[in-house]
Amino acid sequence: MRSIRLRTVLGIALVVGLYFTPSLFDRVILPVAAPYLPGAKIPPPGYEAAPAPLGTPPASTGSTAFVLEKSPKEGQRLVAYDPCRPVHYVMRPDNALPGGDALIRQAVAAASLASGLQFVYDGTTTEAPSDNRSAFQPDRYGKRWAPVLIVWSTPQETPGLAGNVAGLGGSGYAQVPGQPLVLAAGQVSLDAPDLAGIMASRPDGAAEVRAIIMHELGHVLGLDHVADPTQLMNAENRGVLDFADGDRAGLALLGSGPCVPQL
Repeated sequence: MRSIRLRTVLGIALVVGLYFTPSLFDRVILPVAAPYLPGAKIPPPGYEAAPAPLGTPPASTGSTAFVLEKSPKEGQRLVAYDPCRPVHYVMRPDNALPGGDALIRQAVAAASLASGLQFVYDGTTTEAPSDNRSAFQPDRYGKRWAPVLIVWSTPQETPGLAGNVAGLGGSGYAQVPGQPLVLAAGQVSLDAPDLAGIMASRPDGAAEVRAIIMHELGHVLGLDHVADPTQLMNAENRGVLDFADGDRAGLALLGSGPCVPQL
């Protein structure tokens, strides 16, 4: 996962990186065309796979001031979600800020517009965040990869939020032999107490919280931190409240990833 920190005195977001990959995705999953059996550890292949991408990334005119996730597979330039399938997401309502659901929806809409990826909201969940989250939970989500999980958490529940860390975000990856790696089962954990303080104490508090959610969704979709201080994905965000040209260039590229119906 990646994390975002806040300098509460200056109101400047400081972002630091922490790579997170669920253990399920550390190696190849199963051979192509493996049959689905009761008790299987992965879903049957091709769930919701369309013959073509569901959306079109916007043309990018910005600089390439972005850095994508370093691919764990030699020779693969980037790892992205399959654009031929919707990116499902769920929200846990515990600890939610007033108006927090709307901010999440706005952040998701911004990520979708910038990437061309099509998001589908599946409602609320009781699932808690975990560094060892299972990417396949058929009893909870059916026979498909688990949706992106977005939660309002606390440092007590999510130790990675301790100190001045306001959010964590990232995705795992899956692979069928001979096919590209694909991102799956992302997570975003937001520090509800810290973000509630921002909402209550700053004139642009809601916009700042939305920008933090957008930043974490950028990590979920495969963006890394950048050196350019004018970008939302910069390691020290000095008041940027929306995706900038470089962020959008990266998201557009990630929305052009390969379709992998075999997964």
